[in-house]
Amino acid sequence: MAEEEHAIFTTLVGSYPLPDWLRVCPTRQALVDATRVVLKIQEEAGIDVATDGELYRFDVNHPETNGMIDYFVGKMEGITTTFGRKDLAAFRNKTGLSYRAAPAGVVEGPIGEGTLNLPADYRMARALTRSKLKFTLTGPHMLSKVLLDRHYKDRAALAAAIAGVLATQVAHIDADVVQVDEANIPGHPEEGEWAAAAVNRVLSAVQGEKAVHVCFGNYGGQTVQQGTWDALVPFLTALRADHLVLEFKRWGIEQVACLKDLPETVRIGVGVIDIKDNGVETPDEIARDVETAAAHLGPDRLAYIHPDCGFWMLQRSVADRKIEALVKGRDLFEGR
Repeated sequence: MAEEEHAIFTTLVGSYPLPDWLRVCPTRQALVDATRVVLKIQEEAGIDVATDGELYRFDVNHPETNGMIDYFVGKMEGITTTFGRKDLAAFRNKTGLSYRAAPAGVVEGPIGEGTLNLPADYRMARALTRSKLKFTLTGPHMLSKVLLDRHYKDRAALAAAIAGVLATQVAHIDADVVQVDEANIPGHPEEGEWAAAAVNRVLSAVQGEKAVHVCFGNYGGQTVQQGTWDALVPFLTALRADHLVLEFKRWGIEQVACLKDLPETVRIGVGVIDIKDNGVETPDEIARDVETAAAHLGPDRLAYIHPDCGFWMLQRSVADRKIEALVKGRDLFEGR
């Protein structure tokens, strides 16, 4: 079946396991070579919308988050990543993030772009593939939650300031899809109103297709946030996204039923690959999950299938087989 005939597209959420040689020799050329490999693996498997693997964000000092947080806040103006004992105590007392022992940074002044240059990161990957390409970035709600704020002293205002910086950056990115990642909101649906406002500010600057990824966390390979998809429906409804990229394999595909009343203009991506399990799903298992999701949502609402989250915690051999299974499962479903 030719690409243009697919009713459901395949994509990855973002990250890919760091190749061993890049960890040992983290030069610019090694990064380019590794990114080329990640893209080639997806091309050969038949992935419709590729991602760059987010390899450039990896920091050996923060391996548990794969650079999802520190890459962004460590470069922004107004945030310091140098802090002392009192800052650590204040962070633990105020945020309630039990899985983090320390803030990603301390906000000391107005948030600015600093040295963050996401357009340059995108251009590196764009030059390495002819495939459709997705660019991913961590969202303003999640970034605001991991910071100790001594300037704005209001979480919503901090998220809005971060959103302004991210919007300025993505305005210069012409990727086929730009995806904003939010992995903290599932545990805090009561923050949905201001979180959605911040995310929408970023989305408003996106040139291409607008996507939002929501999952329950993947910190050190573990689920972090407790909550339910039902509670997130108001937040998801408020988003001005073209499609959503949602974690369902680990939680149960049948739970997509709660999304059937989302605005019809929003198409839905469903996670059918468990990234916290080394077992590789079979194409038949994936096809059955797609069938279940389509039955609950309607075939016209199901836009994408993908893993629940990024692949960075898995071995490359496992990730690669899951990528191949994803495409084969979609093709099997569409051939039935």
